[in-house]
Amino acid sequence: MTATTTIEVPHLGGIKAGYSLSGEYDPKKPTCVLINSMCTTVSLYKNQFASKPLTDALNLLAIEPLGHGATSSPVEHFTYWDTATMALQVMDKLGIEKAFALGTSQGGWMVARMALLAPERILGLILLGTSMDYESSDSRSKGAWDPKALLAPFYESWCSTTPTPDFLIDDVWCSMVGSLGFGAGATAEVIGFWTQTLKAVYKGDEGRKKVKVALACLLERDGLLLRIRDITCPVYWLQGTEDAPFGTKIPAEQIKLFTSSKEATLSFVEGGGHYLNATNPKEVEDALLSMVNKYN
Repeated sequence: MTATTTIEVPHLGGIKAGYSLSGEYDPKKPTCVLINSMCTTVSLYKNQFASKPLTDALNLLAIEPLGHGATSSPVEHFTYWDTATMALQVMDKLGIEKAFALGTSQGGWMVARMALLAPERILGLILLGTSMDYESSDSRSKGAWDPKALLAPFYESWCSTTPTPDFLIDDVWCSMVGSLGFGAGATAEVIGFWTQTLKAVYKGDEGRKKVKVALACLLERDGLLLRIRDITCPVYWLQGTEDAPFGTKIPAEQIKLFTSSKEATLSFVEGGGHYLNATNPKEVEDALLSMVNKYN
């Protein structure tokens, strides 16, 4: 479901960040920060937390972004840069000086921002099912989806000038989160789990505001194409061949823009969906362990 542990960090006047650690933190092992996709929670990484090869080799630290899960903020509005800053401050509070960082979909945008804000602290990036651009006309011409056309009506329906104590996120949104992300793996059980999770998170006036601003971040986000040349750590980008929102042409072009990275590679995962860590956990595990073994 959502993270069961929160920690307060100073950004935005005192964020309570939801997070999960794979057991007791072991300072002798490297750490990987994991940041989940739109409207999911730390539960997206259940396969990674259940993997003994991963948890033997690494501390896994899954952090729920602003607008997601158990994370809450004293202010209503935030951006992806704020989540990146928050995640770095969670590392501070837990005594983690450096870490690898893995992001799924929107998580990819956030971990890239972490590497830009604190290049000395991020040892490597694993990007899954993502794009470093916003959904510009250029990106859409190369296979990216158009979220404004699809999602703007949801945003408008979530804007209210009066409190909405009875708000409950609707089934259409819940099923779309599952079907877009899990693709062929979006079984009735999967859809049911995420529907239950989303309805627990996004309810009442606070829940409506959380999902509203989370969606505003997605619809209005800034692209990173002019900035990622400054990322110096290694980058392993994995993209499923069945990635519905971003396809395969965009990552093939954008991986070339990491010109300062120690290593920047792109791997296509045959049949992989958008939430690649969930649809193809073995390939993701192999990539993460390969990076850690090479660069820790």
